[in-house]
Amino acid sequence: MIQRPGNYWHMLPQYGQARKVIWDAVNPKTGLKRIDDVFPPTIVSRKNEQQMQIELVNGSIWQLVGSDNYNSIVGAPPVGIVMSEWALANPLSWAYLSPILEENKGWVLWIYTSRGNNHGRLMYEHAMESPGWYADRQTAEQTDVFDADQLGRIKDEMCKLQGFDTGIALYNQEYLCAWDGPVPGAYLSRELDLAEQQGRITDVPPMAGIEVDTFWDLGVDDSTSIWYMQPSGQSYRFIDYDEATGYGLPHYAQILKSKPYTYGNHWMPHDANAREISNSDVAKSIREVAEDLGIRPVLIAQRARNMDMIIHNHIPAMRNVLSQCWFDKKKCERGLSALRNYRSEYDEDKQVQGPRPVHDWSSHGADAFRTFAVGYSDRRKPILKLKTPDYTRYGDSGWML
Repeated sequence: MIQRPGNYWHMLPQYGQARKVIWDAVNPKTGLKRIDDVFPPTIVSRKNEQQMQIELVNGSIWQLVGSDNYNSIVGAPPVGIVMSEWALANPLSWAYLSPILEENKGWVLWIYTSRGNNHGRLMYEHAMESPGWYADRQTAEQTDVFDADQLGRIKDEMCKLQGFDTGIALYNQEYLCAWDGPVPGAYLSRELDLAEQQGRITDVPPMAGIEVDTFWDLGVDDSTSIWYMQPSGQSYRFIDYDEATGYGLPHYAQILKSKPYTYGNHWMPHDANAREISNSDVAKSIREVAEDLGIRPVLIAQRARNMDMIIHNHIPAMRNVLSQCWFDKKKCERGLSALRNYRSEYDEDKQVQGPRPVHDWSSHGADAFRTFAVGYSDRRKPILKLKTPDYTRYGDSGWML
């Protein structure tokens, strides 16, 4: 920052983590705030407490940001980015930021602990074999932070407190940087491991003459995610996946039209029946707007009345149906990464997995797959009008299949 004036970002998986983990954190070895350790007063011109931003005397600006709102960060583009805990961050953020750094001849560092077989591993393997990249993976046994006695004690404590399987997985992940362990608290890791072992994550080309159904999770500030599936006998072939943030339905209508698929039904979650302000005089539901754009017919998946229904009904449905699913390894890569990272929250105080799913980048792709697991039925010729004997009234969410 002293050598090259510019904007520099330190990016955590979630913006809300930044203040706790970096801005307000105190270094236990020095008793100083971490930012004061790194930025001595002699080089600091001013600090912006609200935006977690530090300006240096030469004009360089360092700022804490989150990968969960990467596309909303506006202003002068960065020339250097540190992506901390990359394996837990939204992988879409790099696709967005890469062109900016290329144009600015900037640099990026990814620093993270392994979190299972996901985009963190893919990034490391890419860096290992690509010119112009540098990668280094060091376990606790290869550094001088802990001695052998400490590591032995830590492993024993983890196994006693978490149970042997979870304790070993946590130890191998946090201290040995192992890729092959499941993400602690992951809901679908065993089913996805089995799919990989059985060769169901492979090349899955589209089949001619069979309609493609889509399954959605809706968002504007959050991501909108779409799975593309063709039924084949008792199997479900997921041939494609899309995800983006900050766009309206016209954007996704164009994406669907650009693909060489013949579509069947488009399954959306219950909030597609919510009415919103549109360009017309009458407020329309998301379903109505989608059908006006040619995304039709839209069918509505079962609504989860509460979190218990998600935990005890919807997630088991996802696990059960995964045994019948095939995935295209390349086109569904980002969606598969979301499924692998779909996990329960961790209670730091009680040191146990919590009762509800973490809401982060992975939950959008997982929720779109949940739309499939709880909503799909193979209706080749659906009834398009809502108030028919094939529909029943479901609470305030509208007419449901």
